[in-house]
Amino acid sequence: MNPKKKALGRGLSAILESPETDITSKDISGDFVVGAIASLPVEQIESNPFQPREEFNLEALNELADSIREQGIIQPITVRKMGYDKYQLISGERRLKASKIVGLTEIPCYIRIANDQQMLEMALVENIQRENLNALEVAISYQRLIDECELTQEELSQRVGKNRSTVTNYIRLLKLPVEIQVAVRDNKITMGHARALINIDDELTQTTILRNIVAKDLSVREVEEIARNLNKQPSAPKEITTVQIPAEVENYRDQVAGRFNTKVNVSLNNKGKGNIVISFTSQKQLKNILEELISR
Repeated sequence: MNPKKKALGRGLSAILESPETDITSKDISGDFVVGAIASLPVEQIESNPFQPREEFNLEALNELADSIREQGIIQPITVRKMGYDKYQLISGERRLKASKIVGLTEIPCYIRIANDQQMLEMALVENIQRENLNALEVAISYQRLIDECELTQEELSQRVGKNRSTVTNYIRLLKLPVEIQVAVRDNKITMGHARALINIDDELTQTTILRNIVAKDLSVREVEEIARNLNKQPSAPKEITTVQIPAEVENYRDQVAGRFNTKVNVSLNNKGKGNIVISFTSQKQLKNILEELISR
């Protein structure tokens, strides 16, 4: 017998038959175990609590089931051993679900050793790379990798094989109002539509445009044009902080008010600019004030 195959067999036996085997076992962590394939009972495999996909298309699952019925499982699923006769899915939930539809009692599996964080990272990365997740599910998966696996965006981009700008664009989707996120999830709008909406600051305006996208079937280019036009609108004037009038200026103001026998207001801002307002009660008083000013 080939010695290498014999060693592999011993590794599989250790991993499958030991009731004490769990994610912390060290005696089975050699390279000959990682990547080993075994046919495991479907009923012994529990779902992955870290699965990023929330919804599965039934029609697509049935198509995959038909393929499995005809061709079998081409790519084994990946599991980790939790104890005697107990396994937890790492990736391949669509294949597992489709196998159950077919009625398979056993399924080929890669058996791996992983702690919870490693398992989460493997599940998310494999699903992002191999499954047809919608844009929102990808965004949630990226954010979970950052939060729960303590990755930077740069590290994340390396893990998933994407440019950092691509990762950033997905994560920005999570800053959109919930109504827009749901529209992305339900494929009512594309990621291109959502990216255009991100550039609009006002949430009410974003959701109003969203409804127009759905009702009028607006293209991404049309939404980008709307966003550009909104951003071109003049912004509200910056608020200037008024400052307290110096005592010397107050004195001059009182002198002017006394000379014209009327009310005089002086305002001053933090840039040294301001206004003098001289009140009058009749055209005759206005004429007298102006003549007095001109004569000086």
